[in-house]
Amino acid sequence: MALSLVEEYHRIVHDYSVLFGYQYDGAAPDWVHPFIHLIVVLAPAVLSVVVSYLLIVGALRYFRRTRAVNAGCASIRGLDAGLFSSVLRYSKKLQGLMIMLSLMAMPILYLTLELPKQIVNNALDSGRFPFDLFGYEIDQVAFLMILSGLYLLAIMLNGLNKYALNVFKGYVAERFLRRFRLLVYRQWRNDPGSRDQSEIVPILAQEVEPIGGFAADVLTLPILQGGTLATILLFMFIQDPVLGAAALTVLPIQLVLLPTLQRRVNVLSRVRIKEMRQLGRQLSDQLHADFDGPSRLAPTGANFRELERVRRQIFRLKFFIKALNNFLTALTPFLFYSLGGYFVIEGRISLGALVAVLAAHKDFSAPLKELFRYYQTLEDTRIRYQEITRFFSQYRFPTKVAQVSEPTFRIMRA
Repeated sequence: MALSLVEEYHRIVHDYSVLFGYQYDGAAPDWVHPFIHLIVVLAPAVLSVVVSYLLIVGALRYFRRTRAVNAGCASIRGLDAGLFSSVLRYSKKLQGLMIMLSLMAMPILYLTLELPKQIVNNALDSGRFPFDLFGYEIDQVAFLMILSGLYLLAIMLNGLNKYALNVFKGYVAERFLRRFRLLVYRQWRNDPGSRDQSEIVPILAQEVEPIGGFAADVLTLPILQGGTLATILLFMFIQDPVLGAAALTVLPIQLVLLPTLQRRVNVLSRVRIKEMRQLGRQLSDQLHADFDGPSRLAPTGANFRELERVRRQIFRLKFFIKALNNFLTALTPFLFYSLGGYFVIEGRISLGALVAVLAAHKDFSAPLKELFRYYQTLEDTRIRYQEITRFFSQYRFPTKVAQVSEPTFRIMRA
């Protein structure tokens, strides 16, 4: 019975591998079989389960977070309860322009992946030259120069696109940061006699800075990096579906481990923010009171030690996440060299296609890291935004508006 189940499983796997365009039998080396099972069956199944679980959990957390935020965090006039809605409120049109620039980069990226393969497979194949191109006779060297020139042009266009996008993102980030600082400052001016007014210094100087930078990435980065990832995957699957599926083999592990570790970093980030505010409060009390010796130094020294401890824990976790991600990313080229090399020897794919897939995977890891970094930045920025709005909710600043000069109001409305 058990033997028949195993045989049935192998039959299903062999039939399923045909969908990937690869049909193998007992003549294939023994080490190929577990690779095929892992790549075309086990890894896609685990990835489907993990993605479904993350989508369900993410949706539940979003609705819970939305209800919690709407329950009373937003108390800064001019800002919404949620970070995304506040960013889109002041930069909707600019976000649309950045998305257009991001989408323009996708076809250019595909050309930078396809042209090296054409150079290796066609320009270096001397058996097909010379040939006619639009009435002109092209020899091998001329064809090589044409393809190389197109590749250089694609690289230049890609660089110009990234430059324009980054400059535009900087403009959007600084514009939103200025507006956000003015709104926080105006809310603080509503109660100039508050006993905790000294905490506004780290808020305006330090805590709002990452929020302004994130405003430029809130939609552009996931679209740009997600589109880059999809373009590279499409290129890999076109070259060989099995090698394209191999690029996703370690993705389920990354999706499970890295967000779990990041949540621990988020907890420590919240503790660090509170410790910084506590330090600001202690220093303000010392400025407004008579200095009476070591009794004033002890709490401040304890706060310094706690900040050091929390930041060390954050550094350890962040670098562990980075090392783990680098290790998992480096496992996929092992599959490319072994299984892809076997496919070249077998004649299933060309050497140029394998070289192109290896080069594409080198670029594949970069957008994946950027997407994980985006998740980390999103969580950190969301925590900062909630802490700032919670600060004003906690101390219940009055709704009256402080007397501010007319030029200042004009600046705020700009």
